[in-house]
Amino acid sequence: MKVSKLIMLALLMVVIVGSGTSSISAKGSDDPAIKGSLVIAGGSLGTSNVEVYEEFIDLAGGDKNAKIGIVPAASGSLKSTEKFKEDLISYGVEESSIEILELSSHDFSGTDENERKWKSNAQKNKMVNKIKDLNGIWFVGGDQLKITDTLLKKNGKKTKALEAIWDIYEDGAVLGGTSAGAAIMSDVMITGGDSLGGFNQEFTSEDVSYADEEYAPVYIEEGLGFFQWGIVDQHFNERSRLGRLAATALEYETQGNYAYGIDEDTAMVVHNKENTIDIIGKSTVAVIDSSEAETKGKEIDNLDLSFLSPGDQIDPDNKTFNISEDKVSTIGYEYFNFDPLPATGVLTSYGTLPNYLSYSLVDNEAANEVKSYLYDSEGEGFQLNFEQKEETDGFWGYQDGQKDSYSLAHVKMDIEPIQINFEENNQAFTNYNTSTFSSPDISFNPETKGSLVMAGGALGSSNEEVYDAFIKKAGDDATIGIIPAASSSLKSSNIFKEDLIHYGVDEESIDILPLSNHDFSGTEEDESEWLKNRNDQQLAEKIKEYDGIWFVGGDQTDITATLLNEDGTQSKVLESLWSIYEKGAVLGGTSAGAAIMSDVMIAGGGSHDTLAKGFTDTYDGMSQQEGGASYLEQGLGFFPHGIIDQHFDNKARLGRLIATTSAHADEEEFSYGIDEDTALIFDNQTGTLEVAGRAGVSVVDLSQAENSENVPSLYEDIQLSWVTSGDTLDLNTKTFTISDHKDSTKDYEYFDYEAAPHSGVLTPHPTLANFLSYSLLDNYREDEVKSYSLHEGKGFELTFSKEENTEGFWGYQDGNKDDYSFLNVNMDIQPVEVDIAKQK
Repeated sequence: MKVSKLIMLALLMVVIVGSGTSSISAKGSDDPAIKGSLVIAGGSLGTSNVEVYEEFIDLAGGDKNAKIGIVPAASGSLKSTEKFKEDLISYGVEESSIEILELSSHDFSGTDENERKWKSNAQKNKMVNKIKDLNGIWFVGGDQLKITDTLLKKNGKKTKALEAIWDIYEDGAVLGGTSAGAAIMSDVMITGGDSLGGFNQEFTSEDVSYADEEYAPVYIEEGLGFFQWGIVDQHFNERSRLGRLAATALEYETQGNYAYGIDEDTAMVVHNKENTIDIIGKSTVAVIDSSEAETKGKEIDNLDLSFLSPGDQIDPDNKTFNISEDKVSTIGYEYFNFDPLPATGVLTSYGTLPNYLSYSLVDNEAANEVKSYLYDSEGEGFQLNFEQKEETDGFWGYQDGQKDSYSLAHVKMDIEPIQINFEENNQAFTNYNTSTFSSPDISFNPETKGSLVMAGGALGSSNEEVYDAFIKKAGDDATIGIIPAASSSLKSSNIFKEDLIHYGVDEESIDILPLSNHDFSGTEEDESEWLKNRNDQQLAEKIKEYDGIWFVGGDQTDITATLLNEDGTQSKVLESLWSIYEKGAVLGGTSAGAAIMSDVMIAGGGSHDTLAKGFTDTYDGMSQQEGGASYLEQGLGFFPHGIIDQHFDNKARLGRLIATTSAHADEEEFSYGIDEDTALIFDNQTGTLEVAGRAGVSVVDLSQAENSENVPSLYEDIQLSWVTSGDTLDLNTKTFTISDHKDSTKDYEYFDYEAAPHSGVLTPHPTLANFLSYSLLDNYREDEVKSYSLHEGKGFELTFSKEENTEGFWGYQDGNKDDYSFLNVNMDIQPVEVDIAKQK
């Protein structure tokens, strides 16, 4: 636990972070006449995002007084408009107070009317009068050009409808929008292109497709200019748009403002009267200051990069950040101390840019600089260098229970062109250590009636689906015990108890059990004395009364050291846990509390290092969970059908799970990597697994794979599947059932483009599952995609391909968020030599 930081929370009120003078800004200028506000959302706004919806409604006068118009012009149908209207009603706005404004320059699918004729409405007084009666307007997502085509005349001047929107905005109304509805907010409107196109400093003024190319130049058009303090981009982290936003900020030098990249399910709230910008929602806003940057050819030096998270505020006039009082500075109090690998592909821990910089650089005592790459399939691209400078600062806190929330200020970023080449070499890794771990022989009672809820870590307090599943499995009027052994304090146990109470469990029915092998911070008692309780007969009998047991996260070796006797036999408490489990109790856990569930427990190691180095017999604590060869210990064996790993997406643990599966899993067993804020639920009586929560579970099948003893890092024909909420797996028949809200993408792929290899933090859709879903499964043009993992001149080429039995599935969840699953993607791992040459 971050104890020093938690203590500092009480001392910190507001942190002000300043920057130097700047000479670059957005095209617009401050207009003191504007009394209204903006809610600019980065796309994929979830129906469940209470903060963003309530803020928009409040700024429109509150649910009883709001009069809101929705502009559908960007979309290809009225579906997203009607969904947003439904959401507003669910948040308390009267249906009669919401109007879908008939503004569009194109026809919509799924309707009898030809909405192309709505284009003329932008010049009609009837529409003007409707707009003038509103105190809030929302622009839905889609194609931003369709919004500007609807509201601007051919000569670029405002239509009557746009003039009316400006009038109510200046008078105090709130304007909001998501995705395309965010892109229109600045004068400089980014309409197309990607990071590779941006770093190549290629721009276009033509609306054309670049599907045959692996990158696209940046396409700029005139926006509507409601946002006065810079350039806005959206879908920022998910689509990795830093390169195109940075290039645009450098190209369109104006008046000294920042450029802003808003992530999905996140919003900037702009208060014009107060000259402030608040960050709300679920993720981050990137802030780029290019005022001191220099370009030389394709080299870019000294970009200033910050990431702000919910609760933070920006003063755009003075160019300062007000960091939420719930976060504490990490400088001088860094939690991590490990040597980070460069971010090079899907095996990189913390693979999204803000996470990588937070964990690997700013909150890491051992690192002052890190690097990543971005290149095409010919190896032409860029090395990205990130460095802490004197004014760099980091801030950390918790959000939504115990999810890490970071803000970063003023990281230096340099970009240099490179040529990278890969050559197959089966002898690249000759010092591979095979596993000496001996799997325990744990006898499992086939008549066991209980269930497991195995969460992948960072379980949000708001994750109703997972909490409800655990409580339902425990039964009505259940008694629940919480085992704190993995943690370094009682904080996570107390938070979980509070969450259970919030979801309806009686406080008197919940106990935090005195089980630990170490002392906790923040208490007067020495909890290391609790170790003797593992064989306390009274506690063992008490445990037999529980309907559910929850293991909190931390270090899984502390759980096993607490519950197993020194000779590896079961303690009396562990025997009681097995007893209630066999009779029907539910056992659950998150992070470390999930890792213990299988008989083979992965306790440390990173993906690249495990594929390169193999296994180790030594363990030096939690820092080993950030990298190095894999370390295995005896788990508790509650799940008898394969190996479990956790924090799977955020810590990119596919490589270590594959190697461990190859070394220790039974031939026909799958292995399972559970993402954060997600749970894998096992029912012994039916033999089924079900996924719940906000991400997914990777299922690794090596039953058909080839792995040579002579080249242990070389794999062929791994089968990889990824299943999400509502999907199930019948372990009796090895049959997946995909939730019926998703449709097959096979032969109905939505995308059709050349996909560049996954090369680092600026690859679009950077997490493993999203990269494969968008670039391979739902992409007609590609039958295979590649990623790389490299360090010190050698690494691995990962090839993911479609086979006859490969299938993808797509649907919407939580409003209009994409929800993918896929089955049986073929994966090969090839060791390679790597040569990187700097280019001019």
